[in-house]
Amino acid sequence: MSFAATHDLCAFLDAQHDRQVAFLRELVRVPSDNPPGDCEPVARRAEALLQGLGLDVEAYGVPVETVRAHGMRSVVNLIVRHRFGPDGPVVALNAHGDVVPPGDGWRHDPYGGAVEADPLHGPVMYGRGVAVSKSDFATYTWALLALRDAQRRGAPYRGTVELHFTFDEEAGGELGPRWLLDQGYSRPDYAISAGFGYAVTSAHNGCLHLEIAVQGRQAHAAMPHTGADALEAATSVLQALYAFRAELAQRHSATPGIGSPTLTVGLIEGGINTNVVPDRVVCRLDRRMIPEEAGHDAEGELRAIVQAAIAGHPGCRASVRRVMLAQPLAQLPGADRLIAPLRRHAAAVMGTDIPVQGVPLYTDARHYTHSGIPTVLYGAGPRTLLEAGGHNVNENLRLEDLRKATKVVALTLEDLLS
Repeated sequence: MSFAATHDLCAFLDAQHDRQVAFLRELVRVPSDNPPGDCEPVARRAEALLQGLGLDVEAYGVPVETVRAHGMRSVVNLIVRHRFGPDGPVVALNAHGDVVPPGDGWRHDPYGGAVEADPLHGPVMYGRGVAVSKSDFATYTWALLALRDAQRRGAPYRGTVELHFTFDEEAGGELGPRWLLDQGYSRPDYAISAGFGYAVTSAHNGCLHLEIAVQGRQAHAAMPHTGADALEAATSVLQALYAFRAELAQRHSATPGIGSPTLTVGLIEGGINTNVVPDRVVCRLDRRMIPEEAGHDAEGELRAIVQAAIAGHPGCRASVRRVMLAQPLAQLPGADRLIAPLRRHAAAVMGTDIPVQGVPLYTDARHYTHSGIPTVLYGAGPRTLLEAGGHNVNENLRLEDLRKATKVVALTLEDLLS
């Protein structure tokens, strides 16, 4: 790649920056909270904006019964394909447009896309989804537009770039990338998923949600021996789970940024009244799995712990139901073809060393790797989710990071397609 080519791509993106920011603001202004997961309106707005940029958009509505089975109301996935030339790789760029509900305590309207000047970082946009991950709708769209402009000026690219814009990541991603891949609508050679600009993410944790229901037998509190106390039995189950949590803390991932597997009991409910022996207690737990646990039967391990604990309580029984399973993301062979140019260009554009690391979250990127597609996460944003206020009040994006990350992705695509 020549200096002139690099200069032309970056000059195009600098000239287009205001349009890119306006595009992002329009997406932020369309609420897409999940739950409840009524995401067709934001998809249709994105479709119209993309068409306004001269891009051909394929819209794929997920059947209503499938959507409702996953606890949502509406999902329409979007694919933009631009074929630059014969042969060459197909590179997919994926970001999600559903968001967690905003909550209270915002300084700005969470759906306003307000821009505020920061003395250290320049203009900053505030709004739900502005960092996670409507920002990368804008990043990936303008990276594609920059290459399209270069092609019109004679750049000899080959291969295809696809934009995969999906809308159910906050509910597990089963109706987004996985659905598109399972339906055969796309089969890329590589994928880049939404991320932050100061690191390349090559691995992330998996997540298992289980519901544990302990069933006993109610009785008058004056005669507790005539019943079977579900809460007492559930307490034994919880003690066993917390003991196991301490064991998990001794396992460590070799991937920087991941740490150890975790277990959290996040919900518990049960009982009938103060003067009644509890007949039923239900709790839900979250078990995070490190990349090394890919394929490990974490659910079977937990089921065995629950059944061993309940065995000491005659008259009580426990059932375990899987609520959600997201397998970990592990680096596949071939991912270095993405990592090397992303790191090289990001170091030059961001002016700092760019590490390759893991994150303790789980994302849509796993659906690509589970289909055998080398995948990493890279996009617009600061060094950490905490800095961006992701899933928190005052979620924000430094607009200079948007500009820089777009240049990195565009230059990386140029390497891959040249």
